[in-house]
Amino acid sequence: MIVDEGAGRPEAEMVKVVFKLHQDETGWPPAGSERLWAVSLGDDLARLDNVPFFVRGYAMGDVVRFATDRAGVHWVQEAVRYSDNCTIRIMPGEGGGRDEVRQAVLDAFAPYGVTGEGIARFGMVALNVPGAVDVASVKKLLEEGEEDGRWEFEEGCVTEAWRTAGR
Repeated sequence: MIVDEGAGRPEAEMVKVVFKLHQDETGWPPAGSERLWAVSLGDDLARLDNVPFFVRGYAMGDVVRFATDRAGVHWVQEAVRYSDNCTIRIMPGEGGGRDEVRQAVLDAFAPYGVTGEGIARFGMVALNVPGAVDVASVKKLLEEGEEDGRWEFEEGCVTEAWRTAGR
């Protein structure tokens, strides 16, 4: 059993954990690794504390095991416990490189309890969809936005509740 001693502790030790990325035939993602903030849980465990932009199969709140190399880099080895969160990536239809466009996407999902962040360099937004929110409504908004041409989206990490929502 994992005890999350970092949860709720204001002085929780933050660490950067690194995921090795594998590019597809189009060269995406545009990097060989992604660094995420995490709360140290002691030894070689950490809880992800921000939304992944490129890593697949992981979401904010997941607990991971890492190995530290000689340079002090914490390389993620495996997931130890998954959260109920989903990671959804959005590419706005136009102007994703502009702050106000990415912020409008975040604002559209905020009433549902969904948070996230944008990255100007790639003109995209990464959303954290907590398991406790109305997943069906979030999914409906995503699909409507895609149909309207406001954005395209991809599912970076989803739960069974996400998969079955809206059926």
